[in-house]
Amino acid sequence: MLLQSGASSVQEIAVKANLPRTTVHEILQHLLILGVVNYSTRGRGRIYSAESPDKLKYLLKDKEKQLETVLPEMFSMFNNVSGVKPRIKFYEGVAGIKTVFEDTLTVSNKLLCGILSMADLYKIPGKEFMTDYTSRRIAAGIKLKVVRSELNEVEEAWPYSTKENRELHYAAQSMIFPMTMYFYDNKVGLIGTEKENFGMIIESADFYRNQLVFFNILWEVTRVAKKRD
Repeated sequence: MLLQSGASSVQEIAVKANLPRTTVHEILQHLLILGVVNYSTRGRGRIYSAESPDKLKYLLKDKEKQLETVLPEMFSMFNNVSGVKPRIKFYEGVAGIKTVFEDTLTVSNKLLCGILSMADLYKIPGKEFMTDYTSRRIAAGIKLKVVRSELNEVEEAWPYSTKENRELHYAAQSMIFPMTMYFYDNKVGLIGTEKENFGMIIESADFYRNQLVFFNILWEVTRVAKKRD
């Protein structure tokens, strides 16, 4: 409005803009703060004028510089706040269990640690899926360190094998694992059973480290399986 009409009083601007005088006054005060409007005094009143449009370009560049200055600190604050909040994702049914398996294939350091129950995995999500999943894990170059209960084996499959990127330990007969757990990338993946049919991913650096300590203790006290190759 000021660019078109030139220097004007609050009343003149209000009439041309068809706005209440108080509203125009508030807008002008805001524009004064931004630096895109200036004023001069006429008698007891003020006459407002628009700054050159070039001023807008300057203001935008100035704001951009200010934003670039504070962005690193803002990202740091965001990461700190986000990092202390664990993320828990719960999935129901066979599809949910498969979702957890698929997520393990995204592991960044190409190492999975796990506690598996062969008998339960052959039921849910099933032998066909597990065979395909294992083939894709091997093809992706992901190594698996796994502890299993020998009593829960269903056939001679998934051995200790360099070719299949798998290290296998057997737990004592008193240790039977009904559930499957994976440890990777600050995550703990939980695979339910036929009775409790669910999948869960807990993403928490502290929880992951805590569970990995237990896994490493279990790894040390369990028996190394016979190596196939």
